[in-house]
Amino acid sequence: MFSFQHRNKPSNNPNVPFQFSEQSNKLIDEILKRYPPQYKKAAVMPLLDIGQRQHGYTSISVMNEVARVLEMPPMRVYEVATFYTMYNREPVGKYFVQICTTTPCQLGGCGSDKIVEAITEHLGITPGHTTADNLFTFIEVECLGACVNAPMVQINDDYYEDLTPESIKTLLTALKDSATATDAGKVQVPAPGPLSGRDTCENSAGLTTLLEPVWNPETMMRKDGALDQQ
Repeated sequence: MFSFQHRNKPSNNPNVPFQFSEQSNKLIDEILKRYPPQYKKAAVMPLLDIGQRQHGYTSISVMNEVARVLEMPPMRVYEVATFYTMYNREPVGKYFVQICTTTPCQLGGCGSDKIVEAITEHLGITPGHTTADNLFTFIEVECLGACVNAPMVQINDDYYEDLTPESIKTLLTALKDSATATDAGKVQVPAPGPLSGRDTCENSAGLTTLLEPVWNPETMMRKDGALDQQ
């Protein structure tokens, strides 16, 4: 999925037309205002993101259009798109499931290995593949920065944390039901964030440290007048 090389395909080659939509161009105009005109090529990363969100993935045509808009050599755009793994250069499913398997997620909670097993069992695919209905693409990634709520997964732009094998299966089922239901509004999809009942990353067992004495500015001041003598 994340090959550094491009091979032309019927759906992904330089002859496949791509243009930014009116909405995308409005975003691009706002972004380019942040840069001096002679340095507008510094906006290559956000423009690649806009192109990917519009097209579904960062095809060679998306990269070429970004190069045209920013007036930079296409190879410079290719270098960025192949270096950063957030740019998907092949199509992904409606729900892009990225499971963190770095050390904190390996050790936290039930461990990310259990989550990988649960996703594989539930979706019927191994990391690096897409389900036959194109609803889910599943990959393993490095640290996503939510270590305190490990194990966790990123699905599209949302983080789901404090996972268990049961909760990840429930989440995936709800997402599929939401995508296939005639009335998606009736499907209850878990809200992003911890799925354990925590609000953020507070201790789930309650406060266990700094219980007393209650901090007060008066207790932190010296009483001997030494500071007044300096």
